[in-house]
Amino acid sequence: MTRHSRSSMCALIMSLIGMIACNDAAAEEKGAHALLPGNRVLLGTVEEVRSDQAKINTGEGQPRFIPMNVRKDKGLPDLKKGDVVEITVNDQNLLVDVHKEGEAGHHLVIRGQLAGPMETGHDKAVIRTKNGKEESHLVGPVVRSKVASIPVGADATFLLDELGNIVDVTMGIESVHRAADLGQQKSPPKGNLSRIVGVVQKALHDSTISVKAEDGKEHTYEVRPLIQERLAKLSKGDAVVLLVDDEKKVTDVSFVPSTTKNDK
Repeated sequence: MTRHSRSSMCALIMSLIGMIACNDAAAEEKGAHALLPGNRVLLGTVEEVRSDQAKINTGEGQPRFIPMNVRKDKGLPDLKKGDVVEITVNDQNLLVDVHKEGEAGHHLVIRGQLAGPMETGHDKAVIRTKNGKEESHLVGPVVRSKVASIPVGADATFLLDELGNIVDVTMGIESVHRAADLGQQKSPPKGNLSRIVGVVQKALHDSTISVKAEDGKEHTYEVRPLIQERLAKLSKGDAVVLLVDDEKKVTDVSFVPSTTKNDK
């Protein structure tokens, strides 16, 4: 083989390696199955559909209840009894997304930093990407406290759904260590959220709601204005999962499964 041939072959090999690397990077950034570390996909079957949620059997022992607006907001068809679905949950076992089996769905992974503290309510965040571009995105209710806990300037990886909304976020080990030095630059805290599973005893009134929790005791919580519209739909006897902050105020709702009303 001549020197020219060897040079041409080397150039061809390097070009192929570059193409493979670019393709791998693109696949990592965007795709139907783009997920973050800790995310997992559950296969389930819709057992029942009520006005605003679907009851899904995933074989976990307890059914999962998926709000219908998760799909409706994206213009996707409603779930029906018997549909086989793929449910994506994050490392906190909270809902990220849901699609019918075989249904096209595209998530986008963005690596960057929070450009500044999140606004009051934590429903919107500005991400500064690796190339310096700043993008504003709405933040899904169940992941707001998680996003708000990330210090401004710390490297993070964000997962966006089809609408461009942030549905999950994670930080690498190096970013976690660096975050310790940036702790004072976090968004104004909502506090760490506690997950309260219970049955409504007193519906929302004067910004408070009372539930009987799994410990058998009745607890009353103040509800923050941002979430009052959703909780106003609940009545006594409805099952509910509340996310409560350090001030003992309801900040978010993980999901609201319908149950047969009773006087538990």
